[in-house]
Amino acid sequence: MKNGVFSDFKVFAGNAHTELAEEIASIMGKPLGRASVTKFSDGEISVSLWETVRGVDAYIVQSTCSPVNDNLMELLIMIDAMKRASAGRINAVIPYYGYARQDRKAKARDPISARLVADLLSAAGADRVVTMDLHASQIQGYFDIPVDHLLGMPLLVKHFRARHLDDLVIVSPDHGSVTRARNMAHLLDAPIAIVDKRRPKANVSEVMNIIGEIQDKNAILVDDMIDTAGTITNAANALKEMGARDVFACATHGILSGPAIDRINDSAISEMALLNTVPIPKDKMTDKISLISVAPLFAEAMARIFTNDSISRLFD
Repeated sequence: MKNGVFSDFKVFAGNAHTELAEEIASIMGKPLGRASVTKFSDGEISVSLWETVRGVDAYIVQSTCSPVNDNLMELLIMIDAMKRASAGRINAVIPYYGYARQDRKAKARDPISARLVADLLSAAGADRVVTMDLHASQIQGYFDIPVDHLLGMPLLVKHFRARHLDDLVIVSPDHGSVTRARNMAHLLDAPIAIVDKRRPKANVSEVMNIIGEIQDKNAILVDDMIDTAGTITNAANALKEMGARDVFACATHGILSGPAIDRINDSAISEMALLNTVPIPKDKMTDKISLISVAPLFAEAMARIFTNDSISRLFD
């Protein structure tokens, strides 16, 4: 290490999203680090590093997406392996941070799983976390190590600018996404609307009312993640029924679990733009889904971390 800058860096990956990891490594001009992440016959995870990491700036690219627990354990064990192999600095690059929805005690005896995962990463030996669009920004405060929180919004805005849509209105599918919708509306110079909904139970939502003018407008619904797609498709159908011209949707994390694909295909959504923080199997891809790569943004952030350059410039 010279003048506070590591002499070399290496990029490794677990099994969660090797395609994204390979793209990031390629942009950074490196082959993906040689490692094997397998399982014993009883399901225990086995990690072997096949090249030295002594003194290097090591990056582990691993989204904690489905299967969430397997991918999280892979990440923790890879961090531990690198710590014991004397890596100079261990950077956990987590494009999608799982368990982020459990970020507070909403009722008595609830866990705060987002904090637990933060503690596990630190205890395993991570020196830094690089992630994107946490479900709640305050999760950064759960860490006692640096967290670089990248934003997917500029990539989504760039995508829709290229569509040259007129009479735009940016719509928040619920009250929790109002700030996100306001930020996109500012960048696209458009008004906002809000879908008023209630959630009788987890992964179930009902649209109650729409606040704002959406008649004869191109509506863009924006959220941080699409899981079962109930909220976003209910909102899209309500917008269309109440006079919107065309309805588009976008989100950073396309989890797409359970009935999500069928709901999207059957909904009023014309296009759903998703970032590739989570791998989407080919059998789940439909004509309605557009994937936007986050690899260039993560590669640039990782390069700046390696050279101790400013990350905030990526948001200018």
